[in-house]
Amino acid sequence: MLSGRRLDLLDPTPMDIEIEDIAHGLAFVARWNGQTRGDFPYSVAEHSLLVEDIFDRQNPGIAACWRLAALLHDAPEYVIGDMISPVKSAIGPAYGELDLRLTAAIHIRFGLPATLPAPIKKAIKAADKVSAWLEAVQIAGFSEAEANRLFGRPADELLANLAIRLRPPAAARADYTARHHALLSEMDA
Repeated sequence: MLSGRRLDLLDPTPMDIEIEDIAHGLAFVARWNGQTRGDFPYSVAEHSLLVEDIFDRQNPGIAACWRLAALLHDAPEYVIGDMISPVKSAIGPAYGELDLRLTAAIHIRFGLPATLPAPIKKAIKAADKVSAWLEAVQIAGFSEAEANRLFGRPADELLANLAIRLRPPAAARADYTARHHALLSEMDA
């Protein structure tokens, strides 16, 4: 990693995880395999910031630790990339197992349970689906009807003031790192 840490992908340990490595990697990983409109790819870092915002809107007053879990929901992709669902299915359970091991190490590193409670995981997935709908419609070329069929139509009040931002990787990296630090500070308060 750029931090100088060595990460064993098959046996990751929390001590080998640094937020700067995660933020940097996610800022340079493109969602939708880069097949989006705009002058910059839509990064997983940007997506994660949006999912955390949506999760917070859908769960007002929820603890900072669960908002941190939402921010980190795709964190393993900083080293394994963002594969589209059909590819994940073709690879089979090995991809899921690798993702679970990395997720557990990341969660433990930042004070979260290795495995999230089912209701929290479900709520994060709901926010992730809203983000996917926005991405599909705003930058990935889907019609609203197609996005509605695949992801479900989010409530209009939830969509208010939400927009996909395409920015240079350095900006997404900085905001991701800053949001992570803010949530950790809130957890420590």
